[in-house]
Amino acid sequence: MNTSMSIPDAPYVVRADHDGIVTLTLNRATQFNALSRTMIGALQAELDAIAPDPAVRVVIIAGAGKAFCAGHDLKEMRANHHKAFMQDLFSRCGRMMMTLTQMPQPVIARVHGIATAAGCQLVSMCDLAVAGDSARFATSGINVGLFCATPGVGLSRNLGRKQALEMLLTGDFIDARTALQQGLVNRVVAADALDAEVDKLARSIIAKSSVAIGMGKQMFYKQLEMGLEAAYQYASEVMACNMMTDDAGEGIDAFIGKRKADWKGR
Repeated sequence: MNTSMSIPDAPYVVRADHDGIVTLTLNRATQFNALSRTMIGALQAELDAIAPDPAVRVVIIAGAGKAFCAGHDLKEMRANHHKAFMQDLFSRCGRMMMTLTQMPQPVIARVHGIATAAGCQLVSMCDLAVAGDSARFATSGINVGLFCATPGVGLSRNLGRKQALEMLLTGDFIDARTALQQGLVNRVVAADALDAEVDKLARSIIAKSSVAIGMGKQMFYKQLEMGLEAAYQYASEVMACNMMTDDAGEGIDAFIGKRKADWKGR
């Protein structure tokens, strides 16, 4: 993937489809792919179109230019300095972030350069994340007098409590290796291997049953908000339902027969 510049005369988010994988590239390189209201709307529209499409198996979110995403557009926020605008902006952003977890397809963040504030939030809300070894992460709002409250929601669900609070209270950057150790990303690779590693991860997911992946992703996020006993009851019901699907039957038969499964998608 060439991320050296924005794609000329292209929309805020550029979509590319290949073998069941959709890559959505944030395409405002000169603004470091800031999550303006227009950018959020463009990304929301793409996610809404993808979610019900069974042909799409995995979504990759990337950024054009030198950065993955530098967070909200501070110039836009200062130019619209009234509470109604702020409430609407953060409501739209929250809905978009929630869509990432609610859609059945796994979403992978492809991170290079910086991911700061809401950009770091975007990484945290993707199901998986692969980072180049020079990537850096921060919730830097505190440096301009703004506690990164909404990024803190995703961050606190990825990192340990003290690690998340340190990022939120100091605004300091962490490097890719630290992000890996603390749970913000899954893998760190050299910059020139980033695309290959993201593709490898995506294709590993595509090789599995789409039915099991979709049911499993929904179960994973829902049970996180439950108590232990309720989580086990819910997970047991999901497993029972999953076991009754055509794909589970085919998968077990293929395992017993020592052959490759032919997923039915049912």
